[in-house]
Amino acid sequence: MKLFIKDKAFYKKVAKISVPIALQGLITSGVNMMDTIMVGAVGETELSAVSLANQFITIFHIFCMGIGMGASVLVSRYYGMNDKPALKKTVTIMLRLCLLMSALFCVATAVMPAAIMKIYTTEQAIIDFGISYLNYSVISYFFLGLSLTCTIVLRNVGQVKIPLFTSIGAFFVNVGANYIFIFGKLGMPEMGVAGAAVGTLIARIFEFSVICGYLFLYDKEIGYRIKEIFKPVGALWREYIRISIPVFISDGILALGNNTVAMVIGRMGESFVAANAVTAVTQQLSSVMTQGFSQAGAIVTGYTLGEGDRKKAQEQGYAFLGIGFVFGLIAAAIILGISGAMIAAYDLTEETQAIARELMLSIAIIIVFQATNSIMTKGVLRGGGDTKVLMIADNLFLWVASIPLGALAGLVLGLPAFWVYFALKIDQVLKAVWCVIRLRSGKWIKKIRTENEIE
Repeated sequence: MKLFIKDKAFYKKVAKISVPIALQGLITSGVNMMDTIMVGAVGETELSAVSLANQFITIFHIFCMGIGMGASVLVSRYYGMNDKPALKKTVTIMLRLCLLMSALFCVATAVMPAAIMKIYTTEQAIIDFGISYLNYSVISYFFLGLSLTCTIVLRNVGQVKIPLFTSIGAFFVNVGANYIFIFGKLGMPEMGVAGAAVGTLIARIFEFSVICGYLFLYDKEIGYRIKEIFKPVGALWREYIRISIPVFISDGILALGNNTVAMVIGRMGESFVAANAVTAVTQQLSSVMTQGFSQAGAIVTGYTLGEGDRKKAQEQGYAFLGIGFVFGLIAAAIILGISGAMIAAYDLTEETQAIARELMLSIAIIIVFQATNSIMTKGVLRGGGDTKVLMIADNLFLWVASIPLGALAGLVLGLPAFWVYFALKIDQVLKAVWCVIRLRSGKWIKKIRTENEIE
């Protein structure tokens, strides 16, 4: 078990994939931070409303990530095999599922925005602002879902620059649109919370136009065109269901679990909700490299196993484990270093600031374990095709440990914010230990079948 290997080509390949993904994640986090700062300037109630409304949109985001990352297991493996027909059919299945999911969330948001907000809070003022935000977010699901899943596909065939440049453009589009519509500039009405939703929608349309336009019209690495979505996919459905659906189910149930965590937080008062919204942005900023390495882990592992080299994949798995631990420590240091400045950037009450400081300290500890297990569960082990076991592990730790302990700490015992958050995230610690055991076993490497083998 060597956490670092003497293979410069491996680290160069990982850096080539992970750095652009991390930079894109940094930009996305920057957009979220600017949204939070701008809405926070309007008021804490508005900030809490947007934070909780986005929890529902985050469910959709995670479902789409499940669809996209599930497909990526097959895409990277087929790409390593140079089996383009199977690769295209995988993309077709992914897009069909994404469109179906987008339609379901679109209808739910349009029909029952009040019921959605009441899931997270009982405070009527927050509910009213949240409804306003959701009403302007109805059609954004299609743009978000398609751009997100197509980005994942492009990354899996080495096309990492296009998504990065698109995110840079989306950052300026979002910030500019938010400024105009939230505060009523350039002759536009002052829309407040609704303006934040409009700004985000405009940015989503921009992302969709560039990402999907490139994939469907210009990309030659895959050669996928829009007409492919109407073609039959044959027996590949079976392999997609076997490998990818567990990822979708795992991420979907995980999304529901995370929203249950949000429900606990939403019932701990407006100050706790606002403090959590501030710290969530900081956590995103500090963990972007981890996200980049996670996706690089899945892609590189898929390539290596597609070439048929199991021993090399195992050695690379240990190297990714070492990378996760190191960057977890770096992320923790970043959080502790910038927490004071981040809290000071918002117009918060003294009570909210005190809660935010406790949350920052708890996050700094949790992030070490979270970085380690994320690179394994969302990267190496997933790239190896170990999706069914991951589905069980992800959700077992969340529903058996985090949610009940978090509810006990926050709603029953009334513990300080530090311990409430630590309890809500205890699954990250448990998964980190489990990942080491699973990696050492070697049982995470699964065979991926071609369409001919299925038939």
